[in-house]
Amino acid sequence: MMCQSANAMWSRWSAMLVWIFLLLCCSANVVSTIIYQVTEEQPPNTLIGSLASDQGLPDTGHLYKLEVGAPYLRVDGKTGDIYTTENSIDRETLKDCRNLFEGDPCFLEFEVSITDLMKGTGPRLIEGRIEILDENDNTPQFSSPVLTLSIPENTHVGALFAIPLATDRDSGSNGIADYALTTGPEAANLFSLQVAQDSDEKLPQLIVLGNLDREQRDSYDLNIKVIDGGSPPRQSSALLRITITDANDNVPKFEKSHYEGELPENSPVGHTVLQVKANDSDMGPNGEVTYSLHQASSTVQRLLSIDRNTGTIFVKGLVDREDISMLKFYVQAKDNGPQSKSSKALVTITVKDQNDNAPSIRIRGIGLVTHEDGVANISEDMPVGTAVALVEVSDRDEGENAVVTCVVAGDVPFQLRSASETGNDRKRKYFLQTTMLLDYERIKDYRIEIVAVDSGNPALSSTNSLKVQVTDMNDNSPIFSPSLYEVEFAEENQSGDKVLDVVATDADSGTNAELTYSITGGSLPEGLFVINPNTGEVRVMSQLDREQLDHYQFLVAAADKGVPSLRGTATVVLKVLDRNDNDPKFMLNGYSFSVQENMPPLSPVGMVTVNDRDKDENAHVELSVEPDNGKFMIQNGTYTILSTISFDRERESTYSFRLKAVDGGDPPRSSYVGITINVLDENDNAPYVTKPSNSSYKFLDPRTSPETHVERVEAEDMDIGLNSEMDFSIVGGNPHGLFRISSEGEITLAKEFTSKHIGLHRLVVKVKDKGTPPRHTTALVHIYVNETIGNVSHVEGLVGHSLYTPLEMDIAGDPDYSRDQQNNIIFAVLGGFCVVVLIIAVAMIIRHVMLKENKSGYQAGKKETKDLYAPKPGPKSNKNKKAKKSKAPKPANPSEEDEGGSLQKGLKFNLMNDSVNDSPRIHLPLNYPPGSPDLGRHYRSNSPLPSIQLQPQSPSASKKHQAVQDLPATNTFVGTGDNNSTGSDQYSDYSYKANSSKYSTKQVGDDFESMAGYHSTAYQSPGYPSPGYHSTGYHSNGYHSNMVWTKGMY
Repeated sequence: MMCQSANAMWSRWSAMLVWIFLLLCCSANVVSTIIYQVTEEQPPNTLIGSLASDQGLPDTGHLYKLEVGAPYLRVDGKTGDIYTTENSIDRETLKDCRNLFEGDPCFLEFEVSITDLMKGTGPRLIEGRIEILDENDNTPQFSSPVLTLSIPENTHVGALFAIPLATDRDSGSNGIADYALTTGPEAANLFSLQVAQDSDEKLPQLIVLGNLDREQRDSYDLNIKVIDGGSPPRQSSALLRITITDANDNVPKFEKSHYEGELPENSPVGHTVLQVKANDSDMGPNGEVTYSLHQASSTVQRLLSIDRNTGTIFVKGLVDREDISMLKFYVQAKDNGPQSKSSKALVTITVKDQNDNAPSIRIRGIGLVTHEDGVANISEDMPVGTAVALVEVSDRDEGENAVVTCVVAGDVPFQLRSASETGNDRKRKYFLQTTMLLDYERIKDYRIEIVAVDSGNPALSSTNSLKVQVTDMNDNSPIFSPSLYEVEFAEENQSGDKVLDVVATDADSGTNAELTYSITGGSLPEGLFVINPNTGEVRVMSQLDREQLDHYQFLVAAADKGVPSLRGTATVVLKVLDRNDNDPKFMLNGYSFSVQENMPPLSPVGMVTVNDRDKDENAHVELSVEPDNGKFMIQNGTYTILSTISFDRERESTYSFRLKAVDGGDPPRSSYVGITINVLDENDNAPYVTKPSNSSYKFLDPRTSPETHVERVEAEDMDIGLNSEMDFSIVGGNPHGLFRISSEGEITLAKEFTSKHIGLHRLVVKVKDKGTPPRHTTALVHIYVNETIGNVSHVEGLVGHSLYTPLEMDIAGDPDYSRDQQNNIIFAVLGGFCVVVLIIAVAMIIRHVMLKENKSGYQAGKKETKDLYAPKPGPKSNKNKKAKKSKAPKPANPSEEDEGGSLQKGLKFNLMNDSVNDSPRIHLPLNYPPGSPDLGRHYRSNSPLPSIQLQPQSPSASKKHQAVQDLPATNTFVGTGDNNSTGSDQYSDYSYKANSSKYSTKQVGDDFESMAGYHSTAYQSPGYPSPGYHSTGYHSNGYHSNMVWTKGMY
């Protein structure tokens, strides 16, 4: 049989290379003579033969696979050794050995494919046969346990009668070897056994040894035994019953000892095959012959039948040459005599072929390619020429009917190539191999149809198909689409919230396309994000905080389960969206600012820093003041705190409030911070003397020794720090250097008194603070030096007089001082006598008017009230006229302290105006220390008091402080160190400097009015018979006095 592939023909060079390869590896003749022998019924794993060692085939780097021979055989994949299996080989049951004649060999065919694993080439196919040697595993058996043999009674001694044959399924030496006959005593002398040899067959024959008499005994029972030639031998027995009949002299004889005929297969039932004929020389029934099939096989008995009378053999059943090509049996001819005789003849019928079988196409796996349910799996990476299947094409017919042409139908990348170097005409094998590289991703499977057509007339054809499924190789990496995931995710999430799904695809299939997702790359905290390895779902396991990190970037990977595994990656960029989860936060837990007092309104006080870790509107912060008392405001944008007032430390030194910060979130969040404003001191307060009062005096004995404590000047300053630290100095009234004062205000006697020192001493003490610029005040300390005080009123008069004596004039106990003053008084009286009357009249009229309208004068017997010391506006005409007369000259250098010049320039009385509410000054009481002469009270009780009026040069009533005089003054003359001095505000963080005059202080001239700062109409010294001491003309711009001194005043 020949078969050609229609898809591709081998080229000459390819055929030559194949033959050269085959010659180098093994000879075609050698391969075709691979025949092994093995005895049937061998135990499992019995070595039958080794292809590698026995036939010179490769023994390393090759894969041996049994293609045909199962389930009786197995092959070692590495060595090619062939072994028996658990299914024992029984020669008598093998399909190809069932209808063998005696002596025919029994073969078991096998096929082994050899694949070169090193070169990766297609497999080779090795065919061979194993001769199954018979083993004595079957016991010979008679056809029936009771055999019947008829012998005529007149049979002569020595006659032979055929005994029915026994059969043995074994063959050769294991077949029937001998028969044995056992007789009883009654038959021992009548019968014997003879075994004849007919070719390879043992024929048992019964020998008659004596005369038989049917009337005496008509039957005998003998025991016949059959023995085979095996080792150990097997045997069986049957009952041979001999029946004595009447005589029959002749045996039927066939015309031929061997009949041969032909029978076309598929002949109809009743079709005559041939006719056998036998003749019998006897007469009557003894010469009538009948025919039968003698010990025919079941197949023969099924297919054929014989006419008993004519010997015609005809078809009984459907004869198929492909099932059995030859029928071989015996026909027995037997007469009808009472002691019938028989003979037999061999009949051989050859079954002639008809083209009744279409070609058979068997497709099975080969080498490493396995088939399951008609599907062959081949990897897409196999090289061109890889065998996908072994195609076995056969036709059960023969001759021209078995010549088959086979092709691969359709446009598929496969072709047939002869697989066996040898083969019979009835069976050819081909490799179904690839003609190009396969690509799973392009075509995943092929349906291959193979068509086979025989050469019969009419021709028969058949088809068979194979599904070739391209198995995926892991040659494609997973791909993410897109490769960049950008996702927005709000903070304040819950643990386990889903972030996104990532999806990758793999063009491969099966496990090569099964993906496992993982997170890789990026500097992520461990366990922050997790990904479902099967679905690609990414979840966050912790709460995100945008304020800590506003975005995350990491890689997700998808790895397939192929070997080796391939992977693809994608980038995930997660932007954390803001939630309003942070309160506005001030930079500090509390703010404390220091500002200079007297700053103008809307000056910056300080700046706070507030931020919100959120974003956009959630981070837009607005500030407000709580409680909003109108003193402060916040400038949003710069977060600068502004004051809406001017600060006065002496009135309020510390301000505390809160700032509220509210963001723009929904809902908004807020926070608070405490603000403390500390008002720094400015030297805006001059010291004031609390002890002694200006109108008091200290008595001192002239015999007092030096270094004796005389008096202590005590003063206070409402400022703080250096602005409140004070220095004390004697700037007047100490021309003899009798007294000295310490920095603490301690006055001690420096020298001994002399006679010229007897009298009143007025020390002008200057109290100056250490501020910049400094401020000072002047105090008068009266010391009366005398052995005794003869006239207290006289001393008080001297003290009262000193209050109105210019400070430039020393009152230091000099006797010439009294005489000079008396002369001056006399001259003044004489010089002004002409106008005294007029002045007195005018003064009385003015006094009367003032007492009536202003009630500012003192009336004897009237109860003193607080209004007595309250400032009163003076007459406008008098004030204006006085103001126009003269103006105090301005000092050349206002910053220098006038120590030796006119001390009166810096002297003022500090008086409080109760109606000025914003003044921080302490209202000084008009009290005197215990033991001090109450000169002021004396003066108030005996003399009209001068009225107090605000001069145009004085600060207006709306200013913070008023420079006024409460008369009679108790202790203090107040002056500034510099009429142009200004407060200096220093602001540390925000440079702000304000130069504003808190007090519009005006320096007065050299007149006494500069000392007092008030307008007085009259002064009368109590206790004198004369009208007393009169003083007029105290104006703001000059000092004018008309004094009348009475005798005995000093």
